[in-house]
Amino acid sequence: MTKFVLIAALGAIASVSAAGPPAVLLGKAGNYAILSKAGISTVPTSVITGDIGVSPIDSMAITGFSLAEDPPNNASATSSQVTGNVYAANYAMTTPADLTVTIGDMEIAYTDAAGEKGTPDHMNLNDGDLGPNCTRLGPGLYKFASSVKIPTDCNISGNSTDTWIFQMSGDLTMAANKRVTLHGGALASNIFWQVAGFVEVDVGAHMEGILLVKTAAHFRTGSSLNGRILAQTIVTLQSSTVTQPTQPDSGRLLAQTADILV
Repeated sequence: MTKFVLIAALGAIASVSAAGPPAVLLGKAGNYAILSKAGISTVPTSVITGDIGVSPIDSMAITGFSLAEDPPNNASATSSQVTGNVYAANYAMTTPADLTVTIGDMEIAYTDAAGEKGTPDHMNLNDGDLGPNCTRLGPGLYKFASSVKIPTDCNISGNSTDTWIFQMSGDLTMAANKRVTLHGGALASNIFWQVAGFVEVDVGAHMEGILLVKTAAHFRTGSSLNGRILAQTIVTLQSSTVTQPTQPDSGRLLAQTADILV
């Protein structure tokens, strides 16, 4: 019955077109602005909109946030730098078990993004130098057998149902004071950067999208992100701003669910 309800719902949005590969499903990791297995630090203060969490490491690995555990259950903590809750594996109630599932979902999402095997729309574009190609990056699967650098301002263009996956075998680096800008209704929640190495967003730079990072993520002084940092080692911030993104278009999500059920 659920299948037919979804198909009927899809008929109502048949006029919505979507380009690009299937979106990466984040599971419970999609509830976090920043998630790390090894720690989150900030020097000096940063501004985070959304929940942050660490596991399996404990709250001692969240540094620079002046955490205050949230009574009466102490299942989370608060920080003046975080508009949201702070979670760690040593907190009370169901938090440790929930974080175990959440970290597992993050790892699955990374593997899914890295394993997207559709025919790449762009293979090794300019050997990983997006500078000459950043006039307008359309939806699609971008695959790089190398590191990727963003040395200039970069524009990503598409509508709210389009998706982008950037797969890379190395690092992702962004030059100081450069910006990724979205056009045409494109959403950061539909842009996935699968990075086998580390991410470094330099001083004053602005990034867009979901960062699925095998190792570390470093945001230098005054840098910012509209998206999520989901890292399998450490996250370091230097007076950075991280804002969780607007959610994907509901029509695209219904289409994905119907594909699974059919």
